[in-house]
Amino acid sequence: MASTYERFRPGYPDQIVAEVAAYAERRIRSALEIGAGTGKATRLFAAHGVSVTATEPDAAMLEQLRKHVPESVTTVCASFEDLAPSTPYDLVYAAAALHWTTPEQRWARIAALLAPHGVFACFGGPIRLSDPELETAVRTARAPWVADDDIPSPDATPAGGAMQWPGTELVQSELFTDVRQSSIERRLSLSARDYLGQLSTISAYLVLPEPDRLRAFEAIRKVLPSTVAVSADLMLHLARLA
Repeated sequence: MASTYERFRPGYPDQIVAEVAAYAERRIRSALEIGAGTGKATRLFAAHGVSVTATEPDAAMLEQLRKHVPESVTTVCASFEDLAPSTPYDLVYAAAALHWTTPEQRWARIAALLAPHGVFACFGGPIRLSDPELETAVRTARAPWVADDDIPSPDATPAGGAMQWPGTELVQSELFTDVRQSSIERRLSLSARDYLGQLSTISAYLVLPEPDRLRAFEAIRKVLPSTVAVSADLMLHLARLA
């Protein structure tokens, strides 16, 4: 799946780095990335002069990452829970990966990786069809195999809540302060093939037996136009070490 993630998952805009830097109010020289995957966010921060240590438990993902990032990026094949604090970082961040971490001691582990006045950032968001009628048609087409392909909130925060996860946990943690949440608008145009490729990286489809997954994708393909408009807004959470 590593090559599929690299091919179909979109990258991240420069605005992410700009907002993190403005929040930090100082130059970010070093960063540790949790669950770097194939390095979509790694290359973003590295391109802005940040010395990134990219951690990822899947060796195939890291192999893809190394093909696309500068040699200055340090890679560590390890889960977040297995990381041992050594050199503290100005920034610890996760791009659409924090929900894979174990909740117990999550914030204590992150705090231990940060230098004094260090910053934590988390960003990501679903890709949704912009046309409501097409969204309904796709939902109907996939219904025999997939009822819902959203990733539920890890702490069951309602979608309409003013503060979303992980901000809901950060505001309750004594280890962090000045928690902020913002949204970055993204509108993309994808071919039907690329849209289906992106769906193939979502867990609701990955867990299906292969015959069912192929049937679901074929049913969806039949209702898609050649090009689809999607909303890929990002939610950014920021907090600083207390």
